[in-house]
Amino acid sequence: MYTAMNSAISAYQRVGVETSIESADPHKLVLMLFEGAQEALVKARIHMQHNEIAEKGQMISKAIMIIDHGLKASLDMNAGGDLAVKLQALYDYMTHRLLVASIQNNHEIIDEVNKLLSELYGAWKEIGKTNESQTATKAIAV
Repeated sequence: MYTAMNSAISAYQRVGVETSIESADPHKLVLMLFEGAQEALVKARIHMQHNEIAEKGQMISKAIMIIDHGLKASLDMNAGGDLAVKLQALYDYMTHRLLVASIQNNHEIIDEVNKLLSELYGAWKEIGKTNESQTATKAIAV
């Protein structure tokens, strides 16, 4: 019964995530990538503390995939200029550090990368608030 309940909960969560993705604008999608990477790192740290090596590796791999194939891939190198180049280098640094964290079983490195992601997430969230405020101002002015 527990397995059936757990399976139902997982299916419900997948539907919720898929619905969020389908209805999200590009800004929200990037926020979701940050959230997914941070969640994976929190889980990786917990698995590391419980000496659950395979699960730790899966969560670190998930975070690396999100950073490399999500956040880094979403950079517009032409329009982003110097900022995009610096973010690309930062994402490369994060993925390298996570590989080291996995090999060395080092939770401090996971915390370091999670802090960097948190700072970028906060900045990206503020950009969204600024854009919403400007859109609202334009709507009132029209």
